[in-house]
Amino acid sequence: MSDRLNLAQQDAVNHLRGPCLVLAGAGSGKTRVITHKIARLIQTGVEPARIAAITFTNKAAAEMRERARGLVGKAAGEVLICTFHALGVRLLREDGAALGLKPQFSILDSDDVLSLLKDCGATTDAATARQWQWAISGWKNAGLDAAAALAQATGEGERQTALLMARYEERLTAYQSVDFDDLIGLPLRLLQKHEQVAQKWQARLAHVLVDEYQDTNATQYELMKRLVGTAGHFTAVGDDDQSIYGWRGATLDNLRRLPQDYPQLKVIKLEQNYRSTSAILRAANNVIGPNPKLFPKRLFSELGEGEPVRVVDCDHEAHEAERAVARIQGLRQTSTAKEWRDFAILYRANHQARVFEQALRRAQIPYKVSGGQSFFDRAEIKDLCAWLRLWINEDDDPAFLRAVTTPKRGIGHQTLAALGEFAGKAHLSLFGALFAHSLPAALPARAIAGLHEFGRQLNELRHRAGHTQGHEAARAFLADWLKDIAYEQHLMDAADSPAQAAARWANVLDFCDWMAGRCGGQVEDAAGVSLRQEPKTLLEVAQTISLISTLNEREQDPNVLTLSTLHAAKGLEWPHVILAGVNEGLLPFRPDEDAGAAAQAARIEEERRLMYVGITRARQTLAVSWTRRRKRGREVVAAQPSRFIAEMALDQATVREDPREKLKALRAEFARRAAAAPTAAG
Repeated sequence: MSDRLNLAQQDAVNHLRGPCLVLAGAGSGKTRVITHKIARLIQTGVEPARIAAITFTNKAAAEMRERARGLVGKAAGEVLICTFHALGVRLLREDGAALGLKPQFSILDSDDVLSLLKDCGATTDAATARQWQWAISGWKNAGLDAAAALAQATGEGERQTALLMARYEERLTAYQSVDFDDLIGLPLRLLQKHEQVAQKWQARLAHVLVDEYQDTNATQYELMKRLVGTAGHFTAVGDDDQSIYGWRGATLDNLRRLPQDYPQLKVIKLEQNYRSTSAILRAANNVIGPNPKLFPKRLFSELGEGEPVRVVDCDHEAHEAERAVARIQGLRQTSTAKEWRDFAILYRANHQARVFEQALRRAQIPYKVSGGQSFFDRAEIKDLCAWLRLWINEDDDPAFLRAVTTPKRGIGHQTLAALGEFAGKAHLSLFGALFAHSLPAALPARAIAGLHEFGRQLNELRHRAGHTQGHEAARAFLADWLKDIAYEQHLMDAADSPAQAAARWANVLDFCDWMAGRCGGQVEDAAGVSLRQEPKTLLEVAQTISLISTLNEREQDPNVLTLSTLHAAKGLEWPHVILAGVNEGLLPFRPDEDAGAAAQAARIEEERRLMYVGITRARQTLAVSWTRRRKRGREVVAAQPSRFIAEMALDQATVREDPREKLKALRAEFARRAAAAPTAAG
């Protein structure tokens, strides 16, 4: 094992007792360190089931699991490798009864939360409800409940939102449901208030490894502390220079607190970069240099000097897109990069993608926009998942409302409104109200008949799902169910075209195949690796649905160029990268004029880290482009290059490209080829 690790990596892998902070610079092999440390712990006698490795995405967890399997074989399957949220679900399913949660609680997605908040706030305005959603999420990530949020509210707006949060919490409790923030906050409350539960989990976990530690928020840090106890057998792996998620609660305070909370903390720096050339790393080190350092480090590479970083100044956004396309086409002619997947265009904000998409389509270059719609966010998949959620938790009112109306079954809004009013007065869920003895006083017989039919159908499906096991049986069950509810016809009726209906039906069949596969005991993880596990019933598989983010993660990356925001590009890399729109006001983003000096300085520091992340995505070549004019609304205004370009401290005499000369040469070459082509008459 040691022959594949440098000295710093070996130190990190071999520090097995007590707290350890691994400062892993970009491209320095942090996943290699984590997986080798898992192997080392097992080698020294730690049971695999007593090791937990916590990541932030399912994709990262799958990659870690696959690499660990390559080192330790089947034992990797016993190691708890999962996201923070999946770990929270495990704690709550097992011990949530101490908080009044049934094991079959529901997990609400963002749309469900939005609907619930609209209901709590008696509004139909999605923008207002979304503002409430963000505020409540921020409070939860800071470890505050409604009472604490109300106590620290500074204005009437915050006070009203905190009161709304209290109503929202009551609804969640009544519906036996949680939102994604609760998957961190409730496990923390469980471990804080129930010492026996905390001791149980501390005894179970001999060593906890946390990936991307710089992205943790205050609640996640407290959860980690409660899991490891005073012994502090953990390894936190992160990089303060790549902390770019302050807007969603991530805080560098967690890095500052580690040496204070754990005085015996061992700090190990990984500074050798295995990804980028020296020219690219020099630009990255220079950019991040002005930021204050918690733990100073400087990346270096043994991959050679490489091509100089290019700066491209363009007239406007369309010109910038043309220059990007010309550069990509040129590199494909002159370098070893022949695949479209070797190229990425990165930018600060989603709206910047449009002009690049237009230029790429004109040039017939295939591309994908990173951060597109998740498979599980598609309407047809959410429809089916609503039924599955009701199998697990009949008190899940948002799921009830979606399932009872999709496909339409003659149960209208007036009936549902009356049912909701009745359920509210009786303190029942919507499903629980269906068979209440006093319901006939609130609803006409015809409406009740339709509701009863839906309730009976749901109960029968739940019962059958609990006894359906194995791939073929599950596939047959799901096919019968879709036929019974006429779901294919529903898609045809709702679609704008037959092609759209066919595409949606194909997604439904793909979903059913995936569900049936998990029932059969032979499944694939997010990396497409085949895993054996005990056969499950459809009901058991349905319990896992809410935690799975995307089916598409299992698919191999197609051979297309990537367009991506800088935030979505974190953790990825490409041989050739173009950083676009590197202008003042975009990167760094326009400052909040009302914010104080300290807040504005902190914002610039995070934007500088974002630039650093963008630079370090590149392996072989990097071009940084900016425009002299930009659109702002309906106006075209003069624009300035970002301060970060100057901070890269490049030798501008050798790296600046003149876009006019390049474009002139390119057009001349196109004209020469056209003239040389044989005519139709010839």
